[in-house]
Amino acid sequence: MANERRTARSPARTFFSPATIIVVCALGLTLLGLTVLFSASAAFRNKAGVEVPYLYLQKQFFGVMIATVVCIFVSRLDLDYVRRYAWWIAGAALLLLAIVLIPGIGMKVKGSSRWLGYGPVRLQVSELGKFALVFCLAHYLALNQMRIGELRRGFVLPLLIVGGFAGLVLCETDMGTAALMIFVGFALLFLAGARWRYLLPTIGLALGGFVVIVLHSPNRLRRIMAFLDPEGTRLSAGYQNWQALLAFASGGIDGAGLGQGRQQLNYLPEAHTDFIFSIIGEELGLWFTLGVVLTFILMLVAGLFHLRRAPNLFQYLLVAGCLMLMCVQAIVNLGVVTALLPNKGMPLPFISAGLSNLMLMGLVVGIIINTQRNWGRAVLPDNAGGMREVLA
Repeated sequence: MANERRTARSPARTFFSPATIIVVCALGLTLLGLTVLFSASAAFRNKAGVEVPYLYLQKQFFGVMIATVVCIFVSRLDLDYVRRYAWWIAGAALLLLAIVLIPGIGMKVKGSSRWLGYGPVRLQVSELGKFALVFCLAHYLALNQMRIGELRRGFVLPLLIVGGFAGLVLCETDMGTAALMIFVGFALLFLAGARWRYLLPTIGLALGGFVVIVLHSPNRLRRIMAFLDPEGTRLSAGYQNWQALLAFASGGIDGAGLGQGRQQLNYLPEAHTDFIFSIIGEELGLWFTLGVVLTFILMLVAGLFHLRRAPNLFQYLLVAGCLMLMCVQAIVNLGVVTALLPNKGMPLPFISAGLSNLMLMGLVVGIIINTQRNWGRAVLPDNAGGMREVLA
């Protein structure tokens, strides 16, 4: 029939597609995270000092269920239809980032106002802000792709979008997330074709601004000094990093065994979140830590191969931004825990405890699955004059 559409698929090619590799890696990391949290939260005590075994494991399992629902929902969306509401998505995210700064509404923890929530349920809105930035910036750059070389439309206006998101996050005193947003924003501008003569001076100014902020922030300056002298600051600002290094040293090649590590017995603060990689090193050993690193490298490589099939600039930039949110965050976390980077609270994707980051990762993987379903098809005329759909 002339109007009949038929789909021919190769099961082997679909199974070994970049998106499938990313999904399998994400599932493996998530299962590893649940396993390690089973150990890391075994001796958890609440503020009253009462032992609450496996509290974080229960929360993480709930978070994984929510992230799975988000992933499946996003994977079925029509991205071109959702793109019509890009500015509404950006506006809602900016509004939430502003609301969290209002005293009495935003939840303040350790001097930072980053969360909205009620009771034990908390949402870190900057995690959703990361995705909103990527989505609306990809939309804007694709909409103005013929004007990327212009100063105002191709550089200044998208820079204001990045500055709006990063500025509000910086007001939460979350410098690491703000830096991540700025990095992703500049990377998307570069991929879209922004001119180097605009990019390089602006990057220099941004780096200079961060240096000034660090120099005028005693807490951040202490973190830098602890990074430069971890042994000398092991009892003060460098305590977390020093304990993390001790965990890797005591784990060795084979590890102490699941549940046999000592750092999760309240020696290492935030062992279940930002420093969970050190618990993996202590209890499961070198091979598992290398496995985590290689898994993230495999996800990055698979994502780069996936990008080669992007049908338009919007979806190319959207997936590239999602890939950076996942992999750059992992690089920062692994660098901090192994004392290669200054201490900055940033969770390890799929593994660290936390509902907000799990939801973001669900969004990211959902976008990759969505694009795999749509990019894997090419429409060609058949012999009857109609159209047939085949795997690209």
